[in-house]
Amino acid sequence: MTFVALIGVVSLFADMTYEGARSINGPFLAVLGASSLAVGFIAGAGELLGYLTRPVSGAGADRTGRYWTIILAGYSINLLAVPALALAGNWPAAAALMIAERLGKGIRNPPRDVILSAAGSVAGQGWVFGFHEAMDQIGATLGPLIVALILFLRGTYHQAYALLLLPAAIAIGVVIAARFVYPHPERFEVTQAAGEADRSLQTETNASGRRFPSLYWIYVTGVMFVAAGFADYPLIAYHFHQAKVVSPDLVPVLYAVAMATDAAAALAFGALFDRIGSKVMVIGVALSLFFAPLVFGFAPGEAAFVAAFVGMALWGIGMGAHESVMSAIVARIIPFRNRGRAYGVFNAAYGGAWFAGSAVLGYLYGVSVEGLIIFSMAAQAASLPFLVVAARRIQR
Repeated sequence: MTFVALIGVVSLFADMTYEGARSINGPFLAVLGASSLAVGFIAGAGELLGYLTRPVSGAGADRTGRYWTIILAGYSINLLAVPALALAGNWPAAAALMIAERLGKGIRNPPRDVILSAAGSVAGQGWVFGFHEAMDQIGATLGPLIVALILFLRGTYHQAYALLLLPAAIAIGVVIAARFVYPHPERFEVTQAAGEADRSLQTETNASGRRFPSLYWIYVTGVMFVAAGFADYPLIAYHFHQAKVVSPDLVPVLYAVAMATDAAAALAFGALFDRIGSKVMVIGVALSLFFAPLVFGFAPGEAAFVAAFVGMALWGIGMGAHESVMSAIVARIIPFRNRGRAYGVFNAAYGGAWFAGSAVLGYLYGVSVEGLIIFSMAAQAASLPFLVVAARRIQR
């Protein structure tokens, strides 16, 4: 539990850093002259590159066992790119740093998820990933609020990015400390009698370990539909800024609302996962698919602010389900020896779908907001049959 708490502290300060930045990335790009298509493309390209890096990172972790080396390298790139945005004077330079931040996250995520899943074999996968996501989102709530305070006090975007160097340095310092206290976290992994159902699922992998079970691919397909329809916050923030739904200093506050909801949802979904299993993912998607009409569907005014508030809460519920239960389900299907590669492939598929969806949503925003709403809801709804089938097979 001390190990899980340490990784949670790392995630708290890491998310405080890059989610604080992401709460203003959209308006910052707009101020520097980027178009809505450019904002959607930059957000999607960063996610795509980060997710395409994950199979390489995950396979490298499985092959070498050098979890901490890969994790530290990833966190360093991920976090130090944020305060460097304070030096960006044009939108291409800012875009390059935003993409580098996503690349670093892609490098460190698979080995980090593997060592967390090892601890989850003792404490419960749903609880461990739910707790970790909650710590993520506490940081992701504080970061945007700090940025909002800086803007409220008449600070600039560049000053806000520069201040985020402090939580970045703390996160990297705790990673280094955790590495020395727990040099071999993979040794937490245990096979328990209570895990018999998990082992029966995992035996579908062939003897060479190179092929994943069909259940894994059914689940991945469903998750790809979810990702394609889920708007990234830079585009949402761009909409709030361009449509004047809220004042500029409230844009990061709405993001903080989403992150706070995400934290609570992650704990709830993680606990439910350990109780009722994978069907909880279906519940999360069914709730979150209604965020788009609330966020994008109202003209500026009091009703638009209320709708945006509720929509961002639903968006946060979806993120809480994605970041906790999604990872826990992979750990239930795939044995430890292949889990880094499985997380890498899973995240690459998710990121590819996110990139495609972000590009489409960015294009549709400039053409038809109604079309954006329809696409978002339809893509997420299309995931439900796949997730239901996966949940039933895991339940059996």
